[in-house]
Amino acid sequence: MKKVENGHFVKVDYTGTLENGDMFDSSRNSHPIEVEVGTGGVIKGFEEALIGMVNNEKKTFTLSSEEPYGNRKESLEQSFIRSELPQGFEPQVGQVLALRNPQGGQLPATVKHADDEKITVDLNHPLAGKTLTFEIEVLEINDEAGPSSCAPSACSCCTTTCS
Repeated sequence: MKKVENGHFVKVDYTGTLENGDMFDSSRNSHPIEVEVGTGGVIKGFEEALIGMVNNEKKTFTLSSEEPYGNRKESLEQSFIRSELPQGFEPQVGQVLALRNPQGGQLPATVKHADDEKITVDLNHPLAGKTLTFEIEVLEINDEAGPSSCAPSACSCCTTTCS
């Protein structure tokens, strides 16, 4: 029986939950993801859990808060004076903004505080500092990528945007 190893393309269904049992992401009602094992295309710990699994095998594993997105860093909170924002823009606490980095890429930032003078945004990943539990099921193990190498939208366990 074929076992998952580095270099395999593995289609996986998954459900991710937080310590309190709240689900933060799942592929079960949409499309499985395809992982190229050994390339680091998913969060740290996810690939390692796949190694040695066989077709149709299910597994539950937990990643400590340091593994997937690291611990929260207070230094990743930034404040902006309202005059630096586009005219007429009214940010709301909890709103996710797309900020541009110097290289032109986008960084998601969650509005943490907003008043008449400034706003404060949090650049930490929303799951930073959280312990994550995954229930996974291996659906296929292949030596080559399937026709679509990812689900239609990026899943939270991907570290790169899927196309």
